[in-house]
Amino acid sequence: MPLGTNNVTVTTAATFIPDIWSDEIVAAYKKNLVLANLVMKMSFKGKKGDVVHVPAPTRGSASAKAAGSQVTLIAATESEVQVSINKHYEYSRLIEDIVEAQALNSLRNFYTADAGYSLAKQVDTDLINLGRSTNGGAGTNAYATGAFIGGDGTTAYVAASNNESALTDAAIRRTIQRMDDTDTPMDGRFFVIPPSSRNTLMGLARYTEQAFVGGTNNTIRTGEIGNLYGIPVFVSSNCDTASGSAGARVCLMGHKDSLVLVEQIGVRSQVQYKQEYLATLFTSDTLYGVQILRDAASTGAAKSASMFALLVPA
Repeated sequence: MPLGTNNVTVTTAATFIPDIWSDEIVAAYKKNLVLANLVMKMSFKGKKGDVVHVPAPTRGSASAKAAGSQVTLIAATESEVQVSINKHYEYSRLIEDIVEAQALNSLRNFYTADAGYSLAKQVDTDLINLGRSTNGGAGTNAYATGAFIGGDGTTAYVAASNNESALTDAAIRRTIQRMDDTDTPMDGRFFVIPPSSRNTLMGLARYTEQAFVGGTNNTIRTGEIGNLYGIPVFVSSNCDTASGSAGARVCLMGHKDSLVLVEQIGVRSQVQYKQEYLATLFTSDTLYGVQILRDAASTGAAKSASMFALLVPA
């Protein structure tokens, strides 16, 4: 007795497959984000256009009020930050039927984890590279303007001289002072460092030894740096590399409002069966834009949340 044509095929079941892949990829994507989880994030999903206009109001000041006098009006000097939605990245694999039939489920787990990791790494890279323009920087990985060495946080970094130096407590405190001087709020600050600086910090007694940190969750026991002077520290192998011959790495201390990430298409997954290859084409992609919101080179409310770069050895 013929069964007819109402059987389930790869093609008819394709609408269900993306949900499985997508959930796993989004989970891996979120897990691997570092800087993107620390800065301002805006959703532009479902909206048309390729530029987002973010208001940047200017901070006012209080005026003395004498009896019988009029109030002093604050001049409106508001501006805006334009974020171009111009970064579209994808991750694709073509999985042949024979592989699907013979491979373990762990292969799919690897592909979904790798897709999430790759897209997250790209988003973080684009955000981290904005550090090249903070504090009046020129926007290149030479860090010729506005960046300091990790040894003291005061000496300007010079790529041609390869004068980067290992991160010190003095440099951290000096950078915190720079943020205080620009009225950067304490809440929302962060410090992203490369693995080499994590190694340095784990060798500083005041951050690791029981006599200094107390408690049971110190770095010697857990390997976690935690907070330094109230600022959470995050380690990322994605930290920028300067153009000097020694390949100095970049530490970034900033605030959540220093940068903005605007997503027009969040991480999505699509699957299509390719009969000519007897294979399934799997693609994940995301469309977004990144921009500096507040830069320490200027003052005022729109510029008060700052970011500073410290150059350290690789």
